[in-house]
This record gives sequence, C-alpha cells and structure tokens, in this order.
Amino acid sequence: MEETIAGTQAAQIPQQRGQSLLETAVRYAEERHWDVFPGTWLEPVGGGERCSCGDASCPAPGAHPARPDWAGQATGSATVVRRMWQQQPAASVLLPTGLTFDAVSVPESAGFLALARMQRMELTLGPVTLTPDRRMQFFVLPGATAKVPGLVRTLGWSLASLDLVALGEGDYVAAPPTRFGSRGAVQWACRPTPANRWLPDAEELIPPLAYACGRDR
Repeated sequence: MEETIAGTQAAQIPQQRGQSLLETAVRYAEERHWDVFPGTWLEPVGGGERCSCGDASCPAPGAHPARPDWAGQATGSATVVRRMWQQQPAASVLLPTGLTFDAVSVPESAGFLALARMQRMELTLGPVTLTPDRRMQFFVLPGATAKVPGLVRTLGWSLASLDLVALGEGDYVAAPPTRFGSRGAVQWACRPTPANRWLPDAEELIPPLAYACGRDR
C-alpha cells in the first residue's frame, strides 16, 4: 500500500508488511516502468528493531542497499522483482536514480514551501517522496545532476550554501512504504499518477526549490 500525505499533514502510517512491499515493488515495475531493488530490512532485537545490516548505529536502518553490488540487482522485470521479494519479503523498496529519473532532495520545510510556490505557478510535478528523516525528493528527468550546479549559479546561489542535492547515477531513493527504523515510513507527498508519468525537467523545478532552500537557511 502506498502512503500519501495531504497538504502538510502526514497520513497515519501502518506497519510495514511483507506482502504489501512485494505488491508495491511489482507495481512500480509494471505500472511506472521503474527499476527497483531490495534493500535491508528491520529485525526484532530485544523488544526493539535493528537494521538487518547488523550495525547498531546504522544511519538509515532498514532503508539502504543490502549489498555493495546493488546497482546490478536493479530490475524492471516484474517477474524478477516478485522472486526477489518472495526470497526476502521484508526487504525495503529502493529505486536507483540516473535511469528513468533523477531526484532533487531538499529539507522537508523547504520542500513544502516550494510545493506551494509550484502550485501557484501551475508547474507540472512528478512524484515527490517525503522521508522520516525530513527530506523531500522531487522526481525529475534524468540528467539533473549535470544541470543543477549551473542552474543554481545562474540564480545567484552557491550550491554549497543550499541544502539541495541532485541524485543521479550511482544513487537511489527509498520508496513508500519503506520504513526508516522507528522513525516511520516513506510517504508520497505527490503520488505517482497517470497525469505525472511524464516527468518535469530540473530546469523547471530548480528556481522554486533553490528559492525555498535559501529561505530555509
């Protein structure tokens, strides 16, 4: 089941269930033609939960790649996806960037400010995720990582001065309903729909995102 937020209020987050993870991963491959790959998962330990990687201080428990060759695991085949999650039903659902989409990551507060501005500008948005570590990822066409530094400079900002990160080849995002330890689950701020199957270019979104990040400093 995909989680969605309405406005700035997060919907109630259900417990992560293996079957919903499998079905959701398959749906991403079948309906969106996104490559997916399984990540780590949460294991019960002493009345709590710990990342399957075994690191007690894991910064993203249950929501990062489970092996170093994760890029080679990524697949858009629903059959392969189903087989991978049948082998580990609790695995998180991760999406590699740099293939069918890149992502622009900003702080949650800046992301909501930018969303409001984009709606007033009537910009067409792609999917947007909201993570429990208070980040928002805006899905854009591939190639954003090469464009973003120049776009930000053109606007008069230094990329180093803004908490704005472009995720492309070699990076990934965690997809709903993946959980981040005890902090909750990844949700959709803007869910995937037939209307946003065609993604915007980074050039369209960087101005409001950079403005919001500058305001948020």
